[in-house]
Amino acid sequence: MTSKIGLVGLGLVGTAMAERLLAEQFNVIGFDIKPAKCEHLEQLGGKAVDNPAQVAEQTDRVILSLPNTEVVLKVVEGPEGILEAKTLPRYIIDTTTGDPEETAALAQRLAKKDIYFLDAPFSGSSQQVRDKEITFMVGGDKIAYEKCTDIFQTLGADVFYLGDSGNGSRAKLASNLILGLNRLALAEGLVFAGKLGLDPKAFLELLKVTPAYSAAMDVKGKKMLDGDFTTQARLRQHHKDVSIILKYSEKLGQELPLSRVHFDVLKKAIEAGDGDLDNSAVIREIERRNKL
Repeated sequence: MTSKIGLVGLGLVGTAMAERLLAEQFNVIGFDIKPAKCEHLEQLGGKAVDNPAQVAEQTDRVILSLPNTEVVLKVVEGPEGILEAKTLPRYIIDTTTGDPEETAALAQRLAKKDIYFLDAPFSGSSQQVRDKEITFMVGGDKIAYEKCTDIFQTLGADVFYLGDSGNGSRAKLASNLILGLNRLALAEGLVFAGKLGLDPKAFLELLKVTPAYSAAMDVKGKKMLDGDFTTQARLRQHHKDVSIILKYSEKLGQELPLSRVHFDVLKKAIEAGDGDLDNSAVIREIERRNKL
């Protein structure tokens, strides 16, 4: 396979992906709607172009790092989108946490144009992309997946092939349900410990060697206690994920009482102005509710 990789979306995650790919000697051709992001890609050693169609014309494989399925559809099928390229790519890897049914439908439409679409969201933040600590969950054609394993191995620590299109997105939603609740429970527990009169930092270290442990403690615990909400993954993005989770729970007839509480906490955090902070800022909403 060619070492040229297309990359549409140069936000927190997309830029981290570009850094890793460039460090491993891939040639990255990218686009973002924000000119400053394109300029930054050029400074890193990549090549920026004017629209997704131009990205597609220069490489057989294009990675999408976008906020939601609506934007994915626009980038692929909209004006100056990938399908308007003079020559179409062979593979599209979508790392967006999106709607599984819409993702599967898009894969079917693209298959008619001989384009393989892999839904490949991952568990982890932009910093974990830089540290090669993320886990990919991939749905789509098995042979197409095998043709792109060099990309997954460059960017991630682990990759799981899950079968049909949409399954990557389904797995990511279920994973995010658990991850988000772990993060919320950590925030609530740290505030509770402080209210009890414990030293929260010492308590966090204790938690890490007890059955209460979750990886959220390693990734978000210190940020919560230090009040460092420098963005690795935006709080409003997880609010979007939980809204999709609740949408599918209603369709499936499954009650998700904890996720409904979580959704309300995230909603109130966004209303308080925390939406663009790191998702560890969920602790601020817990503190507000306790007049801290």
